[in-house]
Amino acid sequence: MTFELWLLLYASLLGLVHMTAASFTFKAQVGNAYTVGARDEAIQPTGVAGRLHRAQQNFLKTFPLFAVCVLINFVTGTAGALSYWGCILYVSGRTLFLPLYAAGIPWIRTFSWNIATLGLMMVGAQVFFV
Repeated sequence: MTFELWLLLYASLLGLVHMTAASFTFKAQVGNAYTVGARDEAIQPTGVAGRLHRAQQNFLKTFPLFAVCVLINFVTGTAGALSYWGCILYVSGRTLFLPLYAAGIPWIRTFSWNIATLGLMMVGAQVFFV
């Protein structure tokens, strides 16, 4: 398995961490009765639970793009230095993003998002620089 595919697997597991963190903090906020019920009332998470929910939603917007770029590089055999370093930047930025967002740290959180986005662009650009 290539290095980029290993980091895609890591990013997938990071997605589970996002989902678990958002889910558990929301459950702690609203209680078991709501989370196991029909959820007819649209209760929105607030505080840390809200930030973790938004971080998860943000992750879910970029992860499919990252996965597609990694897989295109793999299938076409175009992986190289850009995709290698881009994957490192993407998963590093995304790994930092979750705790920074949960803690409510705005500027460094945005910087970690920028790093991840730069990495995503590098992975996508690799196809054109074979």
